[in-house]
Amino acid sequence: MAGHSKWANIKHKKAATDAKRGKIWTRLIKEITVAARMGGGDINTNPRLRLAVDKAADANMPKDNVTRAIQRGTGGLDGANYEEVRYEGYGIGGAAIIVDCMTDNRVRTVAEVRHAFSKFGGNMGTEGSVAFMFKHCGQMFFAPGVDEDKLMEAALEAGADDVIADDEGGFEVLCPPNDFAAIKEKVEAAGFKPEVAEIVMRPDNETTVTGDDAVKMQKLLDALENLDDVQEVFTNVTVDL
Repeated sequence: MAGHSKWANIKHKKAATDAKRGKIWTRLIKEITVAARMGGGDINTNPRLRLAVDKAADANMPKDNVTRAIQRGTGGLDGANYEEVRYEGYGIGGAAIIVDCMTDNRVRTVAEVRHAFSKFGGNMGTEGSVAFMFKHCGQMFFAPGVDEDKLMEAALEAGADDVIADDEGGFEVLCPPNDFAAIKEKVEAAGFKPEVAEIVMRPDNETTVTGDDAVKMQKLLDALENLDDVQEVFTNVTVDL
């Protein structure tokens, strides 16, 4: 995707995250709870939990909230029993969309996701209908102006798979999802702080939508992201408004 679109979308995402801090905290609490339940409550031996706790710190979540979420996950406190579920579908012009949720009520969640798709011009797909177009990986974005050679050396030595330059001078570092936390720490220790760092479903190919299609697509993505049970939404298009 075009560099200006990429960085505009990254800034838009960060601004949207800041504007919805309460909801972000709720999503992070779910993620911390599930990560602790699946891999234990020690961030040193549970990379998924470590990433979630790091995100909570970036979102200025109080440490007490984090501790309680870990305790709920490990059985120390009572709480809802969340499960992970993924839905796939199509947006404007056949764009591929993946919707990752955490829910304590699958019936409610699938109804809400299906309603959002149909109301805003999309369609729910079957399991596996679009996931093959994406790769599960760790992803870090670095702003234009970073020293390419030094970043590449630091990232590859840390275990990254690839460093990709965009047409505006920014860089994208890709790595195996299971090694993401350790690689991110090593890259940051080398002096490189990513603008955004996440484990994602990264599309193999991307296109940019503009005009009315971009407006419609953004409304669909916003509707999905605003659902209480939705954790992440991934798509293979860049919305250029």
